Amino acid sequence: MKKQTMNRDWIATARTLNAALPYLQRYDGATVVIKLGGHAMGSDEGMASFARDVVLMQQVGVNPVVVHGGGPMINEMLAKLGVQSEFRNGKRITDEATVEVVEMVLSGRVNKRIVQAINAAGGKAIGLSGKDANLMVCDQTDPDLGFVGTPVEMSVDYLRSLAAAEIIPVIAPIGAGRNGETYNVNGDTAAGAIAAALKADRLLLLTDVSGVKNAEGEVLTALNAAQIRQMTTDGVIAGGMIPKTETALDALEGGVRAVVILDGRAPNACLLELFTDHGAGSLIRAV
Repeated sequence: MKKQTMNRDWIATARTLNAALPYLQRYDGATVVIKLGGHAMGSDEGMASFARDVVLMQQVGVNPVVVHGGGPMINEMLAKLGVQSEFRNGKRITDEATVEVVEMVLSGRVNKRIVQAINAAGGKAIGLSGKDANLMVCDQTDPDLGFVGTPVEMSVDYLRSLAAAEIIPVIAPIGAGRNGETYNVNGDTAAGAIAAALKADRLLLLTDVSGVKNAEGEVLTALNAAQIRQMTTDGVIAGGMIPKTETALDALEGGVRAVVILDGRAPNACLLELFTDHGAGSLIRAV
């Protein structure tokens, strides 16, 4: 009985690979930007699974670019150091002391954990921030928020050279100001700006919810920009989902083919979205 069960498992695996062929062909050579949220990073096992997915994507011809957040890790370090941090309209007020901690945590601890996981899975990853190679030049978003930046100039040639060398970039959302300032950039905003600059085929926003929901709480698997705007006006899209859908709309206007908001805690979420009929989360297109 055990042998028969194992045979069935292998047959199911083979059928899955066979069914994935059209999608493997579809995404061959495509650029996919993945935003990995701090809440979606999960356990070491979850991180290892995510890393294997990213390496597999590259192995079958996709050019993955990982952009990460790290809010919970930043909060933890600020508390340890006794640095007070406040939020306004969902955005962290970032003074000089706070931005130093943000850069330390994002460009150091969080970034290197993801890099190490991808390398351990057999990939070649390199850790960057938006300050490297002038990737992300920012203006101050709002003086009241302190060192919070909005990307205004993007330089992605270095990312293209990494893709050509089969190296996976892992990017911390830290931007450079025009006068040497360091800016904390919202992770979703940074991912959207990078995806638009690369004219990515997909932007995957991995978060801790299953997708965009309607008034009845059901996940909507396919949406367009007009529907997103109407749902926001009607109050159906609210709270923390608003900045994610705004990022999606900005990315689509910037030339990204489609954006997907999905639960990064679900096993193999990226593979399900890209390489199966089932998909995962909410797919958003311009029209």
